[in-house]
Amino acid sequence: MLEFLDAPAVARAIAPDEPVILNRPHAAARAARFFATKFPGKALYAVKANPSPDLIKILWANGITHYDVASIGEVRMVRAALPDATLCFMHPVKTASAIREAYFEHGVRTFSLDTIEEVEKILDATTDTEGNRATDLRLCVRLRVSSEYSELSLASKFGVDLADAGELLQATRQVADWLGVCFHVGSQAMTPFAYVQALERARAAIADAGVVIDMIDVGGGFPSVYPGMEPPPLEDYFQVIHRHFEALPIAYNAELWCEPGRALSAEYSSMIVKVEKRRGDELYINEGAYGALYDAAHVAWRFPVKCISREMAVGGERSEELQGFSFYGPTCDDADFMEGPFMLPADIKAGDWIEVGMLGAYGAAMRTAFNGFGTGEVLNVSDEPMASLYTGERKDPRVSDNVVSLR
Repeated sequence: MLEFLDAPAVARAIAPDEPVILNRPHAAARAARFFATKFPGKALYAVKANPSPDLIKILWANGITHYDVASIGEVRMVRAALPDATLCFMHPVKTASAIREAYFEHGVRTFSLDTIEEVEKILDATTDTEGNRATDLRLCVRLRVSSEYSELSLASKFGVDLADAGELLQATRQVADWLGVCFHVGSQAMTPFAYVQALERARAAIADAGVVIDMIDVGGGFPSVYPGMEPPPLEDYFQVIHRHFEALPIAYNAELWCEPGRALSAEYSSMIVKVEKRRGDELYINEGAYGALYDAAHVAWRFPVKCISREMAVGGERSEELQGFSFYGPTCDDADFMEGPFMLPADIKAGDWIEVGMLGAYGAAMRTAFNGFGTGEVLNVSDEPMASLYTGERKDPRVSDNVVSLR
């Protein structure tokens, strides 16, 4: 894969008419090493955040050995890319055929669940042709916890209620070789207190069940940095989680797990898009709601942006005044709209490019070919992402280097 210094270098070299994804392998490697060495337990990469085989191999090479897979497609893909990785099927509702293939063909032993029906399904699907039930199942009961401290809720779809958790834990303990409790506080948790609340619910469930627990999985939710969202250092989250984990009524050798997705992949990718038209404070660009900017359209996510100008504005330099813009994507739908505001130079115009940062999580992975769009190159760059939790420096893209001239 070709490698360039940065987005302006790419624009100078190829003047792209289609969106270009820019990957930063060094940023993903740094994030992986951070979690592998600093989280006080085991970190599983949540593959759904970005299922790129290249990214998954980078994470593996930098200490991430376990992977949270949520579908048989993810199981197959990760197993093909990483034959020795440990795969954990953490979707609480799975088809029997997916469980069977994962167990017998891909060596998966860890499965999550939130109902007794799912326990029975797992037991049936892992029974061999001679009628022998599996004796090496590692089962994780998912609790329903609050998402009130997170930007995106994951509180309503999955998880057993606290009132029913004790009975489910008891039933699962009887058939599991190894029993875990897992939960998810929601995506982009903006305070470590989100995990305190969830771990207190886990404490109550374990006390009610009166069973031996071998693992606590605090799930995902670890944040990244976006405009208007500056979380505390990740070390603060790790310290709080570890302290409350140590106080739980669990086995002395119980493991602590987490499932970062966004935090491991957000800094991996950005994208160059082209301004095709300007109408007041609306910019028509060639990527949008059916592609890498899905979150910008559907959950009003504000990604950092930087203008790359094709030529200098009349009279010399581009305007230093920033203005809030909204985006329209390339399809024919009014729904292909991203409200923003995205802060860009007031004199931005058709023909300019924009680098949209922090798209490694739930960005590049969301692209579709709807309406004939969604193509474009993928290149590597060696500069730093627009923001980072891992470099020791926080950079606000709204107030620095927002215009880069190609001259």
